[in-house]
Amino acid sequence: MTASAPRALGALDLDIAARLHGRAFAPLGERAWTRQEIAELLATPGVKGLVVGHGEDGVGFALWRVAADEAELLTIAVSPDRRRAGAGAALLAAVIAGAREAGAACLLLEVGEDNQAARALYGAAGFSTTGRRAAYYERGAKPRADALVMRLVIGS
Repeated sequence: MTASAPRALGALDLDIAARLHGRAFAPLGERAWTRQEIAELLATPGVKGLVVGHGEDGVGFALWRVAADEAELLTIAVSPDRRRAGAGAALLAAVIAGAREAGAACLLLEVGEDNQAARALYGAAGFSTTGRRAAYYERGAKPRADALVMRLVIGS
């Protein structure tokens, strides 16, 4: 099964986005973002959202922002039972295209060093590691995880 094309994340998608964030990050020991937090981020200047799927059939979503000539991927979450079907790659490609269209020269992100699936996705897209934030991510009962700062050059 392949993923449908990403579309703009709207107010009617906030509940599914919050559920998707919880499904994607709770197994890592991270706190899920709430509907309100996602809504507040979307209301921030420069922030855009994308979603794959509809309602209970929501597969994944991404939030990103552009400030000056830099873009930042704030989150990308795909339901664990729908992974490896292209949704994450489709969302990431759409974020890269949108950031490039908005005039960003690079796209930055942070990812847990222990999140092998996400690191593989970003590596396949051409991101390189440019830094590390020690013990950045809460992991519940597990030790905190370092964050890797990754960068992709997308414009001149």
